[in-house]
Amino acid sequence: MSASGKPRLLIVGPPGSGKGTQAAFLSERFGIPAISTGDIFRANIKGGTPLGKQVQELVRGGGYVPDSLTNEIVRDRLHQPDALDGFLLDGYPRTTDQVVALDALLAENGTSLDAVVQLQAETEEVVVRLLKRAEAEGRPDDTEDVIRHRLELYAKETAPLIEVFTARGLVVAVDGLGEVSEVTARIDAALAARGIIVPAV
Repeated sequence: MSASGKPRLLIVGPPGSGKGTQAAFLSERFGIPAISTGDIFRANIKGGTPLGKQVQELVRGGGYVPDSLTNEIVRDRLHQPDALDGFLLDGYPRTTDQVVALDALLAENGTSLDAVVQLQAETEEVVVRLLKRAEAEGRPDDTEDVIRHRLELYAKETAPLIEVFTARGLVVAVDGLGEVSEVTARIDAALAARGIIVPAV
């Protein structure tokens, strides 16, 4: 925890687990910025920045944004004043190499992550939820096969990260299904058990 009592958190969860919603709540309640690499990339692409053009070129060619570039973006973001006391990372790190880079970056400031909030969700429930969302939002490409593939990819990519953070005793696993307010209450209780208390309003 920072001197101001604000935490440095990471949130992970499969597509459809309500991660974006809970990330926004955590950010607001703790008064820390929610830092999503996806949002940063999209904002730069929209703004036509040199970074945005670089990312767009890579994605258009069917490639991935390399770790080196992603690490640099996160480094820059974490050095901005609003993130110095605490932050919530969403979508980064995605690989074990990125974990190493994040460790090194935080060590420079003599800090480290306080907790990793892992939203868990039963695959079949998530598939149903995402199919309903696809229908409501008019996303014909989000078929059951596509959704299942995304969930398998998430599980494959995330498993090694969860192992690393579990070994460090950082993972706070929470059931991500149910009413939004119920999930929020579960997260608050799990963090409180680790001494990370949401400030009273």
